[in-house]
Amino acid sequence: MNEYFFMYSLAFVAILFAVIQDIRTREIANWTTFSLLAFVIAYRAFYSIYTDDVLFFVFGIGGILLFMILGYSLYYSKVFAGGDAKLLFGLGGIFQYSSLIDYVYYGFGFLFVLFSLGVVYTLIYSLFLAGRNYSSFKKSFFVNFSKVKYYFVASLIVSFLAYFWLFNLTNSFTYLFFALFVAILPLLFAYVKAVESSCMIKLVSPKDLTEGDWLEKNVYVGKHTILKNFQGLSFEEILLLRRSGKKVWIKNGVPFAPAFLLALIFFMSIVPP
Repeated sequence: MNEYFFMYSLAFVAILFAVIQDIRTREIANWTTFSLLAFVIAYRAFYSIYTDDVLFFVFGIGGILLFMILGYSLYYSKVFAGGDAKLLFGLGGIFQYSSLIDYVYYGFGFLFVLFSLGVVYTLIYSLFLAGRNYSSFKKSFFVNFSKVKYYFVASLIVSFLAYFWLFNLTNSFTYLFFALFVAILPLLFAYVKAVESSCMIKLVSPKDLTEGDWLEKNVYVGKHTILKNFQGLSFEEILLLRRSGKKVWIKNGVPFAPAFLLALIFFMSIVPP
């Protein structure tokens, strides 16, 4: 359907801009997310008038509202940053809704694909970070592993004893994968903490700060306290830090916009417009 292909193309271009912004500045500009939303609404409105098909507009608005609810839920539960949540708004209007069940299929189906590919993408990205900062990562990994080494030994023993017991009962290799996953949980914990401490926490000059940067810990500037929070630094807080000239420790997150691009491409391949 050409009308949906056009909206998919709009979303693809908008997400490309978001990817560039997210990688370069760790921030997705409002003009990118809200332009996509505005173009999708306008296109659905004009197409509905041209074809005299009001449901084309109504179903699109319903999808946008659904994705807004999902986006705000993910934002306030601290799963998504603000730019990622707002990127969902416009995406909610591009899919081929024709019944209420389509909202479940496209809404939660897209989120499932997004998070599934997001896990793979995040793992690959973290490996790239660890390789680029190998010496500091290696040191941090062994420091964190020393804190969980006894848990690692215990998880190995418990998981494999449980596996052999369950395998004898059911003769299923599924339990082997479950046992391996449980066994390596302490290793995953040490790996994630090492990547975070060695690759994602940086001392930053106040002149290089941008709105939304995440503080690693609270900062005290004279009588003022700038609290660490998920919303990140505000413009007023950055001005205060610049006046003081005080450097701060900032935690960089993984730029998640590329996961949106992968999810859209994958979704278009399995559910073509």
